[in-house]
Parts: sequence; C-alpha cells; structure tokens
Amino acid sequence: MSKIVYTCFCTDIIHEGHMNIIEKAKKLGSVIVGVLCDSEMIRYNRFPILTTEERVKMVKKIPGIKDVIIQNSILYDEVIASIHPDYVVHGDNWSSGPLQVIRNNIVGLLKEFGGKLVEVPYTKNETVQKIDQQMREKMAMPELRRARLRKLLKLTPIVKAIEVHSGLTGLIAEKTIVSEGEAIDQFDAMWISSLCDSTEKGKPDIELVDMTSRFRTINDVMEVTTKPIIFDGDTGGLTEHFVYMVRSLERMGVSAVIIEDKTGLKKNSLFGTEVVQTQDNIENFCYKISEGKRSQLSDDFMIIARIESLILKKGEDDALKRAYAYIKAGADGIMIHSREKRPDEIINFCDEFRKKDDKTPIVVVPTSFNTITEEELSKHGVNIVIYANHLLRAAYPAMENVARTILTHHRAKEVDDCLMSINDIITLIDEI
Repeated sequence: MSKIVYTCFCTDIIHEGHMNIIEKAKKLGSVIVGVLCDSEMIRYNRFPILTTEERVKMVKKIPGIKDVIIQNSILYDEVIASIHPDYVVHGDNWSSGPLQVIRNNIVGLLKEFGGKLVEVPYTKNETVQKIDQQMREKMAMPELRRARLRKLLKLTPIVKAIEVHSGLTGLIAEKTIVSEGEAIDQFDAMWISSLCDSTEKGKPDIELVDMTSRFRTINDVMEVTTKPIIFDGDTGGLTEHFVYMVRSLERMGVSAVIIEDKTGLKKNSLFGTEVVQTQDNIENFCYKISEGKRSQLSDDFMIIARIESLILKKGEDDALKRAYAYIKAGADGIMIHSREKRPDEIINFCDEFRKKDDKTPIVVVPTSFNTITEEELSKHGVNIVIYANHLLRAAYPAMENVARTILTHHRAKEVDDCLMSINDIITLIDEI
C-alpha cells in the first residue's frame, strides 16, 4: 500500500521551489497537497492575491498529485488527525524564528503514530528571488492594496493596525511576526497618523503639515510595504478640499481615511476639554461625508467618521445620534474615541450601537484605555483596533537615551547594547 505524503502550500504562484517539494514528496508516496485558507494566510505569511478557491485550482494543475484539500489552520492538528500521513514534507526555512512553532507542532503530532517530517532545502536562486520580488511588487500595486482592508474585515475577527511614519517603521509593521504558545500573529494594516507625521517633523499637531508633505510619507511607506493603509485625515478640511483628498488617497492605493467631526483649529483629542475644541454640527459633517463618497471612483475606498462626543463630554446619546446620521450620509465605518483610562464608555457605546447596527465597522484607538485586549474589544463588536502612536513614542526615549549616553561618556562604546546591528538593518531592508 502506498505511503501517504502531505505538504501544504501558502502561495499565489507555483515556482521551482514548490516543484522541488512536490518531486521529493512523489518519491515517498501518494501526495496530498493542502492549500492554506485565506484567513490563516494573513496570520502566517501575507495577504493572498488569489482566493482559496483559485489557489486550489492552481495546485490541482500540478501533475502527479492524488488530492488537494483546504487546510483551515496554521497548525496541523486537524489535517494530520484526518489523513494520518506517513510523511509531511516542508521546506527547511522554519528552523528558527516565529515559524518554528509550526514545525514543533508537526513533529509532536507525527511522533504519536510514527510519521516522519522530511525537510527539503529552501530553493534560493536568481529565478525564485525574482518571482518573489515580482509577487511583492504586485501586492503593492494601488488597485490591489486599496481593496485589502475591506477584504480583511471579512477574513478576521479584528483588524490590527499600527502607526507608521516612515519607510523604516513601515518595514517594522510589515515584517514583525510573533509566536506565542501555538499561535502566530502579525499586524494587518498601517495607520499614518497626523500626530506622528507632525511630531516626526518637529511641528505641532494642528494640521500645520500640508497634504503634499503627508502624501510623501504615504509614498515612502508604500514603496517598501504591501499592507493596507488607513490615513488620518484630521477634520478633512473644507468640504471642497476633502473631495480632492479622497481622490488623491484613492489613486495612491490607500484603503481608508478617517476624519473627525471637529471644526476650527484642530487640537489633539487627548487634550479633551482642557483646550477649546469645537465639534461640527451633524448637518455639516454629513454633507462632508456625502460629498467625499460622491467623489470617489471605486467601491474599495472607505471613509470612516470619527466621533468626538465622548472626548468633549457630550455623552453617549450624542455620540450614537451622530453615528447613525453619519452612516446614513454614507460613512463606511465609525471611529469612537475616548480619553478615559477605563474602556467602560467605549464598551457601552459599542454595545448600544450594535443593537441597531450589526454590520458597520467600528474602529477604536485604545491609547488611554490600554488594558483592554483585542479579543475583549471584538466581543463588543469592534472591527478595527489602531495602535496610533506607539512606534514614535518608543523611538524618542530610545534615541534621547543614546544621545545622553554619548555626551556623558564622550564615546559611543557604552551604547552598543542599545543599538540594532548594521547587519540586522541590512537584512531588514530588501534589495531589488
């Protein structure tokens, strides 16, 4: 009786490296190929260009395969329990780092009934590297990137976005993967913050930095990443200006813009009522939203309305009234903001909102109420969580400490342990 051999692919294209694995597997027995589903692809590897069904059809075209199945989890418990393979064949590119948790999972499962893991040397040549580069470039194309946020909202219980303000921070958001226990995770999207854009340039967060400059930040990030971008549009400015912002962001490949319902000189919301802040009236803000929606050309782009009622102590009823009005005006999502240390008022708002609307995405920014977890937020109907300024806030004290230490010791030796190695920097940045 022929041995059963299993291998799993999470790719949008079959190249020489995959065929090497297939050829090795065929020598061992009858080959079953798993195709990792879309929702697990985004946790393990990257956002798929092709759907699960399209990737199944692609793999079925490979000659000599007995069967193709969908693998619904990064870990192999379910699939190994189902088919009891004699061999699992995989590339050897997972012996260290976060992906090692998958290898350990397979080894432990196979050990229970005498199965074996066969590892094939990872294929590294100019042709494969070129294909990988072409796929990354394709994923970064505006029309594909722009649609990615809407797709993510259908694939994952909660979309995790982190602030980026440069190409380097974009790479951190793009490439940081962690494993904890038997789970693998990474960020889904990137947030380009007005506060961080301004602070990075040494300017106050009062819409002083013009859109041309802020668009350069988007370009810097887009050149080296593939994940969807959510843009902090402040108040959106004049309605006549906002429609041009929408067109520009849409053309660039940004997935969403969030605008807040305030008027006049913009002040950061975390100041709350400590400074004078004026909330726009519902009619005016609805008009701005509707004009923005009217001006966009694709169905992919999202305009999300940020409600400042809780920040300005106007209460939950005012926030809910505005939310329903903004959605009626065409808003694709609602961001509810709070500067309270506890998440109670955010939770209450979400619970009440979900009684009438179970579809419109809710966005939260847990900067002040940072004890609540993503899982808890998801249970109350939150769809997107934004870590809005954490990379910038981490960078400043680290850089200041290095500067002080060099001044104190009149040399750089003492800061060596605080610094990333040049080799790690080179590894982080891809060469074309």
